Amino acid sequence: MTEPLRVLLADDQTLVRTGFRMILGADGIDVVAEAADGAEAVQAVRRSRPDVVLMDIRMPGTDGLEATRRILTGAPGEPRVIILTTFDLDRYVYAALAAGASGFLLKDVTPEHLTAAVRTVRTGDALLAPAITRRLVQRFARRGSDTEALHHDLASLTPRELEVLGLLARGLSNAELATRLRLAEATVKTHVARILGKLGLRDRVQAVIVAYETGLVSVGGREAADPAEQP
Repeated sequence: MTEPLRVLLADDQTLVRTGFRMILGADGIDVVAEAADGAEAVQAVRRSRPDVVLMDIRMPGTDGLEATRRILTGAPGEPRVIILTTFDLDRYVYAALAAGASGFLLKDVTPEHLTAAVRTVRTGDALLAPAITRRLVQRFARRGSDTEALHHDLASLTPRELEVLGLLARGLSNAELATRLRLAEATVKTHVARILGKLGLRDRVQAVIVAYETGLVSVGGREAADPAEQP
């Protein structure tokens, strides 16, 4: 029998936490802890060991960005973090993704999308909405950025892996990558896993950021405008 999915809610607004708890509970997802700021969230993660943290990016005191950095240290068994925000093109959201968050949701998300997102990241997948994530990265990515964890040498990647990373950064799914490259989807998954392993990345979100930060994919250039990147 599958263990119930365990979620921690971190948001300074009680009504937001209450609404999300009701939505998640109705879908069989356990809310094991709540926090009103980032410092509380860090402590609650240590106590309750959730699978997924829904983290508001803007909270008084310790904000969601700093809390995400403290939670995602690279230790085994860490939860997945989904950032909650009211504004999709937010520099703080970008920094949280670079720090290891698995994606982000707008606070007006539908109940169906919320529960699907939590289940998606629990399995280890990134919550990657191609159009929004691409716009976010294009706005804030800077080559030579001093953002911690984004100093990566792409020399370890094979030519095929570089090609896969470039297409992945444009928002292509595994199925779309397989069609474009005329490969089996299982082969594409292997390439993606090797890219993440060689570069020490948590998931596809960080891979997209690295592709832009290193200049593999140009910001606002022809590559980023490729029609194949449309979801």
